[in-house]
Amino acid sequence: MLFRRIWRRLDYVLLCTVLLVIAFSLITIASATHITTPKNVGEESQLLFGILNLDAMSFVIKQLIWTLMGLIIMLAVIFFSYEDWPKYARALYIFNVLMLMAVIFIGKTALGAQRWIAVGPFVLQPSEFAKIIIIVTFANFLANREGKLNTIKDFIPAFAFIGFPMLLILMQPDLGTSLVFMAIMFGMMFMAGANPKLLGGIIGGGGLVGFGWLYAYFKNPGKVWIPLHDYQVDRLTIFMDPYRDPLGDGYHIIQSQIAIGSGGLFGKGIFNGSQNQLNFLPEQHTDFIFSVVGEEFGFVGTVLVLALFFIIVYRGIFIASQAKDTFGTLLAAGVVSMMVFHILVNVGMTVGIMPVTGLPLPFFSYGGSSMITNMIAIGILQNVYSRRKKLVF
Repeated sequence: MLFRRIWRRLDYVLLCTVLLVIAFSLITIASATHITTPKNVGEESQLLFGILNLDAMSFVIKQLIWTLMGLIIMLAVIFFSYEDWPKYARALYIFNVLMLMAVIFIGKTALGAQRWIAVGPFVLQPSEFAKIIIIVTFANFLANREGKLNTIKDFIPAFAFIGFPMLLILMQPDLGTSLVFMAIMFGMMFMAGANPKLLGGIIGGGGLVGFGWLYAYFKNPGKVWIPLHDYQVDRLTIFMDPYRDPLGDGYHIIQSQIAIGSGGLFGKGIFNGSQNQLNFLPEQHTDFIFSVVGEEFGFVGTVLVLALFFIIVYRGIFIASQAKDTFGTLLAAGVVSMMVFHILVNVGMTVGIMPVTGLPLPFFSYGGSSMITNMIAIGILQNVYSRRKKLVF
């Protein structure tokens, strides 16, 4: 009975839009992981492989499985009222810290980073789930301080609350997710009524300090210390001039720009993108999947994808405005802040106007942890929206 009443109050515009994005992503992943026909197969097998490459489809099948798992978890998140979550906030925060610390000691290393934990046959990225936990726990933290975020002294506890888990993520190292934490923090603090001038001043001042630090680092090589690895510094700056190292750090950006630019108005067609199909485009099914959209579906395809994301963000903002309490508003604000940052950075890095940080495109990039995290985020929005008014029995 309760579930039926909740089901009637869901935001179906949001749900259907998310499903459309996922459907588009599965088609794009199929193309991004498409490989040539294996040798030594019969004529009938060649025809089969030409239409549907079974090896390549394994990525699509895995992503579909992760999506179904995400939908099930999303339904579970919707069912348990968000109003009861504050009582578990402290335990969740401690669990989050322990989970991130575990990565340092028992995590798997890949591509120069130690970010993953093997759980049976699955490999999970705890920092993805940490985003959701920090949204829930920080929403509770700020809800108890509504109207009390007016001075630097008031801001310090909030910075410390976010800073400790963010430091653990930086140690992996995972600069991209650390920046997501900052976006979540500032977005939620703004919605919690933090002094906007002070908040803007801190963001602007922090940006100037960061640029100044990088400038001093490059002007005095070897003399100025910076809390980043060399490859992270290169990623943060190479987008300004990728041809400075066209076969190294700038390669990703250059190939991505070529792919998107060659797509034209309507694109080259699915499975027909040369940069994608010939593997010139790196990480085409994960970080640079938007480049595949640009090459094979053209300007029209990219506008469609961005329009769908706009609807998701708009519905998230609407849900935040309709929430019946501060905690619900902050939950929705945290989810929107996370998604907006992911979208802006991922799309921005593919066109060469943002640093390459390795952030996936929500619901679009291949990856189980990311998909489940984003489905939980949608579950949070639906939970808040379905309870915007008291359920009557």
